[in-house]
Amino acid sequence: MSVIVFPLQSGFSALVLAPALKEASSVASMLPPASSPRLKYLSLGVLVFQTTSLVLTMRFSRKLQVEGPLYLASSAVVSAELLKILLCTLLVFKEHSFSVRALNRMMKEEILNKPMETLKLAIPSGIYTLQNNLLYVALSNLDAATYQVTYQLKILTTALFSVSMLGKNLGIYQWLSLLILMAGIALVQWPTESLGSPEQKVLSAGSQFVGVVAVLVACVSSGFAGVYFEKILKETKQSVWIRNIQLGLFGLVFGLFGVFVYDGERVQESGMFQGYNSLTCTVVALQALGGLVIAAVIKYADNILKGFATSLSIILSTLISYFWLQDFDPTSVFFLGAILVIAATFLYGYEPSSKPL
Repeated sequence: MSVIVFPLQSGFSALVLAPALKEASSVASMLPPASSPRLKYLSLGVLVFQTTSLVLTMRFSRKLQVEGPLYLASSAVVSAELLKILLCTLLVFKEHSFSVRALNRMMKEEILNKPMETLKLAIPSGIYTLQNNLLYVALSNLDAATYQVTYQLKILTTALFSVSMLGKNLGIYQWLSLLILMAGIALVQWPTESLGSPEQKVLSAGSQFVGVVAVLVACVSSGFAGVYFEKILKETKQSVWIRNIQLGLFGLVFGLFGVFVYDGERVQESGMFQGYNSLTCTVVALQALGGLVIAAVIKYADNILKGFATSLSIILSTLISYFWLQDFDPTSVFFLGAILVIAATFLYGYEPSSKPL
């Protein structure tokens, strides 16, 4: 099984799922070999913290009542892309012994002198930019627990695109896990009776629908763009860091275009960085640094620990949404669906010795 899926990266293509994992893999190769089981559990804790904190801080930042305008999601996407570019540039700079001349030569040779190779990144970059904005829409309309569980559908989309685009084979346990996953997510989205006035019910149903659609589109875009990006990396020998700089440059252009198309009037009124505070900066940093944060996990953890991380992240998100954010009312149907999703995550990471289908 060669498809690696984590609960949330936003992502982000500031670092979204696939680029984040590719960057993490590169960083992981620089880490010392595992010498103690303690490192595995430390990496487990790091992954749980990163995935849970990103979802919860993003959700909290979108629901927090603050004086003045709320920060623009499109602006946060651009900020994270910019931070990603700066970070990857620093890493390339370090790889070339902090030589400005070598850095300039590398950038010119790999980006400016290879326009067709660079243009290949326009497609996944545009999709990632769309996905990143959709994640903000989703967490503005869904509680963190429902979002966390539903977003696991990216396991299905990534697997299907890997089979169709890369010709990968999935074992019977992987196919079974995908069926269980779909059943679990269907139960999580099962309609339930809610208290309140008819107007509140209509508003809640409308918000839920918008949030679910945003998550579903993000899952499809995540699967396609991630596999497409993986295919590009396999076809060329370019540095992963250079590829992510290229990805980030296109993402910055697409992101700025989105800012001025959808939020142009608000930018003119209050500026592009309106509503920014320490919490907003934390969200941006978590998104942009996500791939580096989980590097230790890729180096030290196995599929079982990754499954544990996903499960713990869902459980923590549920508890915090209920007790702290108070925007989630769990039901028995939700818990059944969440259990199925967690089970599917473990099953997908299981690697039997039997031949693939």
